[in-house]
Amino acid sequence: MTRILVIPALCAALLLGGCYTLGETKPSMMKQIETLSVPVSKNTTLEPNVEAMLADSIIKQVQSDGTYAVNSKDRADAIVYTTLKEIERKPSRSVRGNIIATSEYLLVVTIDYRVVEQASGRVLMSGTVHGQTSFFTTPDLQTAEAQAMPLAFNDAAVRLTSRLSEGF
Repeated sequence: MTRILVIPALCAALLLGGCYTLGETKPSMMKQIETLSVPVSKNTTLEPNVEAMLADSIIKQVQSDGTYAVNSKDRADAIVYTTLKEIERKPSRSVRGNIIATSEYLLVVTIDYRVVEQASGRVLMSGTVHGQTSFFTTPDLQTAEAQAMPLAFNDAAVRLTSRLSEGF
């Protein structure tokens, strides 16, 4: 009876044992990088005073992930330059009985990034990430959008940190 249970358990352990990797899973181009610096983001949108909020979201997420330490620009192995390219508000749900009026919006932010090695100046990684969140229509739509902005930045920071630490 125990032999019947041991054989499937042994097979499962052998098959599933390769699914988990111990240790670092950094992308090959980031293997030598231990510390990152995240300066204040550039902003090419018309939304004022969001540059520091975006950089802060990225720093918090990198610290939470733990793959890289965050340090000042002069002490970091690489610098993550980010540019806020676009903030887009898309209608997501309409009011029941009135398809023209919107009851919920989707806020999408587009961020370009470049990771530059401090010592050589070569670009290790570059690309674009998107972050999104939804918010409901209120009498003060601008305030509702401003309150949703940190959530969209946080979502983009999660995606960026995933690319930096895992490569995807």
